[in-house]
Amino acid sequence: MRGIVRRLLPDHLERVGIRTGLRWKLSAAIALVGALVAIVLSLVVHNAARVSMLDNARDLAVERIKIAQRNYDLTHRTNFPGVAVNDPALPAPLRERVLANRVATYVSDHRGHPPDIWAATPAKDGNVLSLHTHFTDRSTDILRDLDQALVIGSIAVVLGGSALGVLIGGQLSRRLRKAAAAANQVARGERDVRVRDAIGGIVRDETDDLASAVDAMADALQQRLEAERRVTADIAHELRTPVTGLLTAAELLPPGRPTELVLDRAKAMRTLVEDVLEVARLDGASERAELQDILLGEFVARRVAAKNPQIDVRVVHESEVTTDPRRLERVLFNLLANAARHGKPPVEVTVEGRVIRVRDHGPGFPEDILAEGPSRFRTGSTDRAGHGHGLGLTIAAGQARVLGARLTFRNIRPAGAPPHIPAEGAVAVLWLPEHAPTNTGSYPLLPPGA
Repeated sequence: MRGIVRRLLPDHLERVGIRTGLRWKLSAAIALVGALVAIVLSLVVHNAARVSMLDNARDLAVERIKIAQRNYDLTHRTNFPGVAVNDPALPAPLRERVLANRVATYVSDHRGHPPDIWAATPAKDGNVLSLHTHFTDRSTDILRDLDQALVIGSIAVVLGGSALGVLIGGQLSRRLRKAAAAANQVARGERDVRVRDAIGGIVRDETDDLASAVDAMADALQQRLEAERRVTADIAHELRTPVTGLLTAAELLPPGRPTELVLDRAKAMRTLVEDVLEVARLDGASERAELQDILLGEFVARRVAAKNPQIDVRVVHESEVTTDPRRLERVLFNLLANAARHGKPPVEVTVEGRVIRVRDHGPGFPEDILAEGPSRFRTGSTDRAGHGHGLGLTIAAGQARVLGARLTFRNIRPAGAPPHIPAEGAVAVLWLPEHAPTNTGSYPLLPPGA
């Protein structure tokens, strides 16, 4: 089928990839089938009516020539209108049949003109009597009216079929669009959404089977993810006690370089365990924000100054927001830590209204983070990921969801630079919601070009 399409369509049309809706495809298919059926039926009806009229005209001509024959045999005169004796214009096929002592008829068609109807019979004296008539005007008018009615009926069938296709296709298309929207909500992590409930409707069709299959797949994936989350949380929780004991024991060792190395690794292990537990809690979607009203620019400036006074903070526009300061600080510190570990100085923080931007001047985020977002234990390319476990940005994205905010990542490139040109820095942008987050979160729309 694809090969036929390639032969029928030009290459450039296939490369364009024209997208059409299901309703228009279905409407076009019904209209095409309706047009083909209407044309075939119109031709059949037209030919049947024409043949019937010609048969009636030939029967009438036979009756008239027989009456003329009886009169000629009695009177030897052609006193019947339109009857000729040994007409030289008599068609040859008709003459041959009459010479075989048969009463015969013949119809001759002329392009653009009504057909001629001939009837001939042999007389007793050996002459040939013939009758030459034309297709009557009334028959021509009837046939013309029939053709006009067939054309009007064919157009009505095509239009009605198209309208029916649009109606049926529109209903099916709406159900599929609802199913796609619900599936996208499930993909975004909204666990209470079910595709079957979203499409609604009383009639059960293949769309319901597809929705039920998607719901079953989503439930199975959710159960698997929940099982993995519980295993991860249980392992991290079981590791917390021995890691704490290891750190306590390391602090009792005598001072020296070996002790410092053990303490450093023990602290790193404790941080990793705590991060894994936090990721598990965020994946469980049970975290809720404790809201307070804060001045965003002042809050960010004080927290960044306490963390690293060398980082430049610029408040373009101050704004009062309702958010969870502890979680916001966690997101901010994780972004700063990621910029310091994987980027290059200077690190810049900009606050503009409800938007916080953290920029470094390193090699930029790897393409997988730009395309899919952060993922646990995935640190990106070697240029930007020599250290760490990939949990910092994952926690930042999870805490942003709890705040009802949106966290985006992009790279800074020179204007008009091709993709292979190295980036001039990475920018993480935190969009805080206009309204306080609810239990399900509030997701603001991104302005164009963000």
